Amino acid sequence: MALEFIAEPTYLRSIIRVSLTVSLTAIVLSTLVSLPIAFVVGFAEFPGKRLLTAIINTGMGFPSVAVGLLVLLFISNDGPLGTLELVYTPEAMIISQCILAAPVITGVALSAVESVDDAVRDAAYGVGGTRTDVALITLKEARYGVITGILAGFGRAISEVGSVLIVGGNIAYADGTSKTRTITTAITFETRRGEFETALALGAVLIVLVLLVNGIVLRLGGR
Repeated sequence: MALEFIAEPTYLRSIIRVSLTVSLTAIVLSTLVSLPIAFVVGFAEFPGKRLLTAIINTGMGFPSVAVGLLVLLFISNDGPLGTLELVYTPEAMIISQCILAAPVITGVALSAVESVDDAVRDAAYGVGGTRTDVALITLKEARYGVITGILAGFGRAISEVGSVLIVGGNIAYADGTSKTRTITTAITFETRRGEFETALALGAVLIVLVLLVNGIVLRLGGR
């Protein structure tokens, strides 16, 4: 029941904490990888550029369960990363969310960089700007698109179900607090139990979190 859910704030806090820790960590790591790739592809001409762009675009729609399965194969006991014992841990969920979010951030940021008028770059070069100066000016011009990409990546990460179920296991401790149970996997779990009020309450929390992060990032981008 919803009242029972509200009466257990520790359960709610632990799920929100795990969800935000995993998703925000994944987005920070993905952004650190994605933005340099977007700028290199957007600025440079090199063999295989079209192929790389096609891979990025394909990755934006890659099935999450397939990503979860691939990550599980890598981190399982028989996999190349088996010695790290990552199965059913938050770290495994971070890896899967990074793989899902990175193409989204890269693709949207790349479109934003490529949409910057060539005249802006030419003007920067014309006044003696270095490649770094031109890159910074381009980033300033493309910042709203880059922020949109980060937001889209966060939305994909925080709303992820399939891959985090596979690699995280939706585990809660005996006291009810979350180990690898996120808001989305908790919604799935509660729905299967018939606790629709709890699932709806968790869904409302998810929507509020997404709107809150959306508002914060857009406010920062508007400065």
